[in-house]
Amino acid sequence: MTAASIEHMFASIPEVPGWLEGLNDEQRMAVLHDDGPLLVIAGAGSGKTRTLASRVARLIDDGVSPDRILLLTFTRRASAEMLRRAGGFVDQQATGRVWGGTFHSIANRLLRSHAAAVGLNDGFTVLDQSDSSGLFGLLRAESGFAEGKTRFPRKETISAIYSRAVNAQEKLTTVLDERFPWCRDNDDELKEIFRLYTARKRKHNVVDFDDLLLYWRALLEASQGGSIRGLFDHVLVDEYQDTNKIQADILRLLCGERGNVTAVGDDAQAIYSFRAASVVNMVEFPETFPSTTVVKLEQNYRSTPEILAAANAVIAQATDTFPKTLWSGRAAGPRPDLVTCTDEAAQADWVCDRVLEMRELGVPLQDQAVLFRTGHHSDGLEIELSRRKIPYMKFGGLRFLEAAHVKDLMSMLRILDNPRDELAWHRVLQLIPGIGPSTARRIMADLTESNEAPVRQFCETSFPVVAEARPFLVELQDAMGDCTAEGLDPGAQIERLTPFAKAVIERSYDDAAVRVGDLAQLRDIASSYSDRTRFLAEVTLDPPHSTTEVGPPHLDDDYLILSTVHSAKGGEWPVVHVIHAADGNIPSDMALNEPGGVDEERRLLYVALTRAKDHLSVSFPQRFYHRRFGGDSRHSYAVPSRFLTPVVEHFEPVVAGVPEEEGGAKSSVAGKDTVAAVLESLWE
Repeated sequence: MTAASIEHMFASIPEVPGWLEGLNDEQRMAVLHDDGPLLVIAGAGSGKTRTLASRVARLIDDGVSPDRILLLTFTRRASAEMLRRAGGFVDQQATGRVWGGTFHSIANRLLRSHAAAVGLNDGFTVLDQSDSSGLFGLLRAESGFAEGKTRFPRKETISAIYSRAVNAQEKLTTVLDERFPWCRDNDDELKEIFRLYTARKRKHNVVDFDDLLLYWRALLEASQGGSIRGLFDHVLVDEYQDTNKIQADILRLLCGERGNVTAVGDDAQAIYSFRAASVVNMVEFPETFPSTTVVKLEQNYRSTPEILAAANAVIAQATDTFPKTLWSGRAAGPRPDLVTCTDEAAQADWVCDRVLEMRELGVPLQDQAVLFRTGHHSDGLEIELSRRKIPYMKFGGLRFLEAAHVKDLMSMLRILDNPRDELAWHRVLQLIPGIGPSTARRIMADLTESNEAPVRQFCETSFPVVAEARPFLVELQDAMGDCTAEGLDPGAQIERLTPFAKAVIERSYDDAAVRVGDLAQLRDIASSYSDRTRFLAEVTLDPPHSTTEVGPPHLDDDYLILSTVHSAKGGEWPVVHVIHAADGNIPSDMALNEPGGVDEERRLLYVALTRAKDHLSVSFPQRFYHRRFGGDSRHSYAVPSRFLTPVVEHFEPVVAGVPEEEGGAKSSVAGKDTVAAVLESLWE
């Protein structure tokens, strides 16, 4: 065969498109699926992001107009990452035209154009979750329900009850019976507060997160729903196991039973029922969309076979899940450690030893993570890490916009955007020294009674306030007046408001320099927007995480990761240490009486185990110390999680600390905080 004929032969072979290269058979099936419903059951570490990105690229390559593709994710960052990857296979300008974002952000975008169709006024602003709680607090006080002789639910509890009922579409009585039984006697009062809450939002032209989904569903059900449904030829949804009842309704109304909908998720990683997410949506997807094609992604690209064997054994005990077994083509690694610790101090000591040992073996601290069920489980470990000078960062705390100093400045922008925003006015006015709730209400009443534009009236009026408040009030009036100038983008408005906000920070908060830096970060984010309304909506719906709350590493650029399991979902590390895996912690005692609570706790442990790539340890203390009401220390004993007991053969047993009854030096004196106990420990 001549060189020319060989060249001709290869030229006749169709070139494999980039979006198909490197995919396994199951991933290819998902990417190449044509029309009709598709459910992709994507196990942990099975490459679902690459699969979704490749499917978007394939649709564009096949001639589907990018602006007729809707990609729904649970964070803006996830959407941006998928579209970035898709842009590596096709024209990036094309992927930039795809409708990508969270359910809430897409709802906000659609409602800005179709508000009137569902009874909304133009120019509405979005309340974040803490603002919603704040409004419930105002209504709670105004109604006088908190002044009775019996305990009344706090504003956070009221907000949680309301959100649960709305997102799960459950009757209030059902929510109270199953989730908040201690609030059953407040049924009538809660109904009244919820009526007032709905009326107050409408009066002040604000909506909360739940409203965005409700209005989107109403829009699809209204006479104009057909035009909305006609916007998209293909709808793709990530993390479908984390959708709630309203989101599932939206997808059904948007696509129809035989529409081009692709849902990707893993029922074994459904861990957000406390947000009203329902794994039932995924389990029942083939029934909702009868012609569904189901594809399973079971090849794991993250973990060693030994880690997967332990994780598979844990999740195999679950009920009502799509059966799957993760497997890996990676070389064999060490079995996961199951570490029995004498007490919490012994656990902290062992984890620190292992972290430093791995560091000496060449694994940086940032490639190691310590995971736990709830935030306070790391308290003892944090003390030991500090004592040993091991820097760390903890995740699972406040988000950026929940930090008080950031909310202060955002409230100023919200006033400029929606002068009827009562909560924003209430917060901003009370930042001024000498202005309390009564003075703030009086100023707000003057503004609402006038026929003039509220912001202009505020900037031009000399309000009767105490002398202490006068210079600060004038500074705020001048700054907000300047921000109304035409052509001033959101970043420039934040720049103008910063001097007033900086004075508030220096007067009211610790760590002033760091907090002022947060305002600069907010300004930088805002500078990429030309429209204030869009900036407020998008950043409220999907805010960046705070760095202030966890603090920077204090030794060098390397630091250990501490995280709740919920916050770690989607992450991966070469080395993972799961702590406090005792029954009562995992599963949590509080989850045992909730419907489906035990199964969700099992899935939570599964998520924790599958974050590990090369090394995994799971530890639990045998003994916990307690000190109550200033009395003597007491201790209780624990057993390993019920999820681990049937699968111990997949773990390497390790013992940390020496029990007292076996003699020898104690591993710790945890809980014995008197001088006598400390001295006694020296010769016991």
